[in-house]
Amino acid sequence: MDQLDAFNRRYNLLSKISASFFYSLAVAVALNFFWTPGHMYSSGVTGFAQLINTMSERFLPFTLSTSVLYFVLNLPLLLLAWIKIGHKFTFFTIITVILGSIMMRVIQPVNMHIDPLVCAIFGGMINGLGTGFALKNGISTGGLDIIGIVIQRKTGTSYGKISILINLIIIAAAGFAFGWTRALYSALTIFINGRVIDAVYTQHQKLQVTIVTEKPKTIIDGIQEKMHRGITIFHDVEGAYSHNEKKVLITVIDRYDMYDVLHIVKKSDPYAFMSVTEVERVYGSFKEQEIV
Repeated sequence: MDQLDAFNRRYNLLSKISASFFYSLAVAVALNFFWTPGHMYSSGVTGFAQLINTMSERFLPFTLSTSVLYFVLNLPLLLLAWIKIGHKFTFFTIITVILGSIMMRVIQPVNMHIDPLVCAIFGGMINGLGTGFALKNGISTGGLDIIGIVIQRKTGTSYGKISILINLIIIAAAGFAFGWTRALYSALTIFINGRVIDAVYTQHQKLQVTIVTEKPKTIIDGIQEKMHRGITIFHDVEGAYSHNEKKVLITVIDRYDMYDVLHIVKKSDPYAFMSVTEVERVYGSFKEQEIV
């Protein structure tokens, strides 16, 4: 058991470091291959860093680099993560931010004339994949996703929706300062980034599962043993076709849990009827997967 625990700890450590490195590559490629050549702005702290970088080029005698600004702007948010989210979470976030800053510096912008629409789409997709993959592995990429996680814990609002709302200020700033064409493409890349994050990072997505079965105990035991979810039971339900006595089980799960629930139901009762619907918000007792 001790060897298994040690293996799991090493595996989790390797997964988090790999996710940090993957994100750092993704954000650097999105920034220097697509956003900078396409003259558009990213979401979150990266976008603010780009805006300040552009303003320093135009109005100051010196230029503040995006990579350095990305690190500096993240410092107060890392303090928020340390207090509100968790120490281990923040430790890996610090690693991610440092790697991101380094990669932004190492991977230089390319001098290519690419269609701005292509830059917006691919920049948003690549950064969204990196951010979503990092969040899925229990780490933050720094920046506004820390605020997003804190707000999502309090309200249950989708992380991607929070990201889109917060980043409207970047679109407005880009529009007023540098023209509305840039703002349009920045809005597009931010929207794509948010949607890709939601597609990859699904922990916040909740599903209501309704199960009609003649073998409720086996299903209940399997679900509660596997994922510790509460289940509501409706007794004395009759099937209209067979007229057999059945029970209806209702539970709310993370989207992560869907495969396990389906496997448990099929194994326990192959003839069970199950329906699944998306849940906008959950009130009351619901055990979230913990971020430490």
